[in-house]
This record gives sequence, structure tokens and C-alpha cells, in this order.
Amino acid sequence: MSKLDAAVDYLRDHAGDYAVAEGQLVFISEYRKTLKATLMKEYELEGHKTAAAQEVQAYADPRYIEHLKALQAATEARERTRWLMVAAQARIESEKAQIYANNRTDKAFR
Repeated sequence: MSKLDAAVDYLRDHAGDYAVAEGQLVFISEYRKTLKATLMKEYELEGHKTAAAQEVQAYADPRYIEHLKALQAATEARERTRWLMVAAQARIESEKAQIYANNRTDKAFR
């Protein structure tokens, strides 16, 4: 199998991984707002009267911090997959350029 074929296969085989990673990142990013609202509501029930006080407590809550760690992990997974796919695309372009150069050289010597 050529390097070109391997790179194309890599892109095909990992496109789903990227889609899953992107979906997880979007979900986790959007869920952050839901979590913050839920935490603020809890802190309102505990007697924190102002939205600012509720927000401070929500941001400091261990559940929110854990969620930020999940957001970090999802971002890392998506970016790792994306850059591996970018590298495969670069390999394809490099191989295509080499094939083109070889074809030009072959024609020059005929």
C-alpha cells in the first residue's frame, strides 16, 4: 500500500472519530450553560439572593470545575483528531506533488 493510499484510508477511517469528537465538544460546551443555570438555582434556594452571588457560587462549585475539565478533554480529543487528519491531508498533497513531478520527469526523458 502506498503512502497516498494509507493517508486516504486514514482520512476515511477517522472521519467518524472527528465527527464524534466535534459532537461531544459542542454538547459539553452547550451543557455548561445548563449546568450553570442549575447550580445558580440551587444556590438561590440556599439563600443567595442576587444573581451575582449565585453565579459566583456556581462557578466555584466542584461540579462546574469538573465540567470544565471534561470540556478541556473534549477539546483536546477533537484537536488531536483534527490535526492528525490535517497531517494526512498534507501527506496526500505531498504524494500528489511527487507523482506529478515524477510524471514530468518521465515525459522529459522520452
